[in-house]
Amino acid sequence: MNTQNTSEQLASYRKTIDNLDSALLHILAERFRCTEQVGNLKAEQAMPATDSERERRQMDRLRNIANELGLDQQFVDSLMKLIVGTVVKRHKEIAAQR
Repeated sequence: MNTQNTSEQLASYRKTIDNLDSALLHILAERFRCTEQVGNLKAEQAMPATDSERERRQMDRLRNIANELGLDQQFVDSLMKLIVGTVVKRHKEIAAQR
């Protein structure tokens, strides 16, 4: 493969990666919009910010999906712990504002 073809292929891969990164951020934003609604409902109903059983079931489900997709389970665990931690923090903030 010559340098021109390599550069073009690399640019094509990078454009795809950039598009996927944008899609990931849009999906995360939508997820956080939904969890904001959950936080408001929990606060209205004086429910706790965390649901350990739900989190456990969700992590088990996501680990299975990660395994099916060939994704590193430690990475998925770390990512989801970060996301869930952010959501729980926000739910606590919402509850404290009421």
